[in-house]
Amino acid sequence: MAGMDEQQSPRDTGRGGPPWRGAGPPPLVRRWARGPDGEERRTARLPWASTTALTVVVLAGSHFAGHAQTGRAPLDAFAHGLLFAACAVLLIRLRHPVVAVFGASAAVMVYLGAGYPYGPVFLPVAVGCFTAVVAGCRRQAWAAVAMLWLGHLLVAHWLYRWLPPAGDSAAPWGQEVGIAAWAVAVVAVAELVRVRREQWARERAGRAAAAKRRADEERLRIARELHDVLAHSISVINVQAGVGLALLDSDPEQARTALTTIKSASKEALGEVRQVLETLRAPGEAPRSPAPGLDRLPELVEQAASAGLTVATTTTGRRTALPPGADLAAFRIVQEALTNVVRHSAARTARVAVGYEPGALVLRIEDDGPPSSGAAGGSGNGLIGMRERAAALGGTIDAGPVPSGGFRVTARLPLTVPPKETS
Repeated sequence: MAGMDEQQSPRDTGRGGPPWRGAGPPPLVRRWARGPDGEERRTARLPWASTTALTVVVLAGSHFAGHAQTGRAPLDAFAHGLLFAACAVLLIRLRHPVVAVFGASAAVMVYLGAGYPYGPVFLPVAVGCFTAVVAGCRRQAWAAVAMLWLGHLLVAHWLYRWLPPAGDSAAPWGQEVGIAAWAVAVVAVAELVRVRREQWARERAGRAAAAKRRADEERLRIARELHDVLAHSISVINVQAGVGLALLDSDPEQARTALTTIKSASKEALGEVRQVLETLRAPGEAPRSPAPGLDRLPELVEQAASAGLTVATTTTGRRTALPPGADLAAFRIVQEALTNVVRHSAARTARVAVGYEPGALVLRIEDDGPPSSGAAGGSGNGLIGMRERAAALGGTIDAGPVPSGGFRVTARLPLTVPPKETS
């Protein structure tokens, strides 16, 4: 039975025909008929209103033109059917633009071959060509217009002897120049609209990419802020909690001091986290409290002292007002560096040097070590965040161990805002 099933399966699936028979036309034909994207536009609505208006214009205009062209065949039921078909096929021009333009061209070519009067009969071809070119089916639209023009040449200059109306003569060649100019104008306008629409699409994509990039940068900024605030405050809380637990029975007064420090650090952390979250709730509004800067360096020294770390600060150069971005970045870099000393170094002293140089601010944070764990100075998001802050301002961060066994962080921040890249 298995062998019989295997023998019957080719006949059941392919029926001996071509492999694409069950899935429609071959891929090359399907791509040529549907446009460069290879997909049918199934969601497009049928343009009933515009197609109905065009049908009325073509029928009325052809009747008006027929009265002025006495040498052509009179409009009859067949002529009305061709005019109606040339317009009706445009109902599918948004979903199947190639089928629409070729259908309209074929109906108009039969209409001209039957000797009916000229008039607005070329409008359906123009609309179909325009839609196909804008949809990206350029070659197909050109082919349909060329087919109609060549068919008109054959009818007007060679086949007119055997086609109605009887006794007709060859059309003047000057008329062909006008028809060719009309066809070129239609294609040119359609190409212009297509190019403009592609430009609009690229501009929209560029704006969307820029908006996404700004959103990503904002998320990264908020992540850095939260990391710096929480890492520093929680490190202080962790150290003080250990001190409080160790001295709770032997020295209750010192344990009370540790708990007071925990309360102060947690309150400050909550305030800074609330400030960061306010930028999410109202991104267009100014923050209610100023962003921290180097003027709060004594607070960092005091918090480090409460965690058992003595910090000595020095300032060199002529102190100048810092741009808000550089001031915040300098504060966060010092904060993160001291946090790393508390968490990852056995040193009980650290040094912070602030140098004001022409056009730059230089920060140096150093401890004597040795490291209390395997990674001196930390190797996680802290150093990455510091480098990102410096890079955003066009500055640099140099961090690494020193020969004495400690760790040193050197940051150089320019005091001029770097130009932003244009999208």
